[in-house]
Amino acid sequence: MNASAEVRDFRMPPLRPLTALRAFGRLVRDKEDTAQVFEIMRALSGGSLKRGYDRMLRSVEGGRQAYLRAELARNLDDAVWLAGFGPGTVGAAYRAFREARGFTAEGLADEARKVAPDAVDAAHPVVWYSRRIRDVHDVWHVLTGYGTDALGEACVVSFSHAQTGNLGFAFIGWGAAAEIRREAPGVPALRAVAQAWRLGRRARWLPALDYEALFREPLDAARARLGLTPPTIYDAVPETTRAALKLRA
Repeated sequence: MNASAEVRDFRMPPLRPLTALRAFGRLVRDKEDTAQVFEIMRALSGGSLKRGYDRMLRSVEGGRQAYLRAELARNLDDAVWLAGFGPGTVGAAYRAFREARGFTAEGLADEARKVAPDAVDAAHPVVWYSRRIRDVHDVWHVLTGYGTDALGEACVVSFSHAQTGNLGFAFIGWGAAAEIRREAPGVPALRAVAQAWRLGRRARWLPALDYEALFREPLDAARARLGLTPPTIYDAVPETTRAALKLRA
């Protein structure tokens, strides 16, 4: 079977909403249990990954990235590579973001392997695309301006749903917003998540970008070029209030 036939015949697992509900309950009890995020994504991805990969092939830059099939996690975890970006660039902002939080791309990959150890690293173009979406998650935090507090995560996954069409992102984003509203009724979580989705719809399509080139751009210029506008509803919530959100069940 040739490569194009393999992509055409690729089948994702069927939608499993009950699995997603159970995983979300575990995530609400422990926001740091990142493996549950991947459980939800696997349960609700459906055909979105195949559609996303196909969309990459319909643009010049997306097709080039699909042809190269670079594994973004390798550069994102390369301290020497990250050190080469000057002040004010996307790369410098990403470097500061991960250093402040101790995050690594490989750490995120390890969480995904807990859910599907045999599938995550498969040598298949659609699976490569799914890794790409996983690996740019923290880059999208930097580009959009959303933090890693509970509200920020809810917003960035809502933005990601608008970009990718993956129902798992929508489920997590709106589910988290509902829990935040229950915990802290004064926080405009639903409006913030809705705005994040709209921002994702208005922005350029980010999965097909040349991320190595993007990291060399000034952050403000990159945001303007990509149509990324400030998340005003999220930004209006005091940082101390956002930090206090625990998503307790």
